[in-house]
Amino acid sequence: MRRRGKVLVGVAGAVVVLGGAGLVWGPGLYASYVNGRADAAPALASATPLADPAGLDGTWHARSGSFAGYRVDEVLNGNHATVTGRTSQVTADVTLGAGTVTAAKVTVDMASIRTDEPPRDVYFRSTVIRTDQFPTSTFTLTGPVEIPRSGTAVDLSGSMTIHGVTRQVTLHAQVAQAADGEAQVVGSVPLTFADYGVQAPSLGFVTVEKHGSVEFDLLLGKAG
Repeated sequence: MRRRGKVLVGVAGAVVVLGGAGLVWGPGLYASYVNGRADAAPALASATPLADPAGLDGTWHARSGSFAGYRVDEVLNGNHATVTGRTSQVTADVTLGAGTVTAAKVTVDMASIRTDEPPRDVYFRSTVIRTDQFPTSTFTLTGPVEIPRSGTAVDLSGSMTIHGVTRQVTLHAQVAQAADGEAQVVGSVPLTFADYGVQAPSLGFVTVEKHGSVEFDLLLGKAG
């Protein structure tokens, strides 16, 4: 999670690795190629609100199918290309009481984030995030949040730590009932690289936008 999010500057590496390809193919073809390989934004599998929020009290954890990552744009001669990185190495501990989220912490393994280009991922780990020093990013809820009684929208305020820098953020999320008694929480938070001590790369012919977003899709199951 750092500036793009959890994660999001990983795209910077794409510039170094694929920027030359853009010059060979032409900016339009390059952008089309990259855009075609970007992951879709996280979305709820259903729009069914959580039933009886007061009956959900207890501790919930992330289960298989959860992921987090980043979304960022690079620009080649005026052509925009979107790059996404993803990891399933996500842990989450969420405590509910009386229909309210009283505590929550999400931790992302930054070294496991992957895109469609391994060289980009190496750049992300070694140069952008420096996962040898900052192996994880976290989001910690800083105040109670009432579970919506109708609809799915919910805002989660907390502290996000990326690249060793902690900032206060608000996650715009959606929560809904999922299969097998699980709950699904999806959303994103916009980030600015500089806020987390990351310099957006610029190679002249291709640049990375100074803003991006962290995205997440959590499948939560109740402990016990």
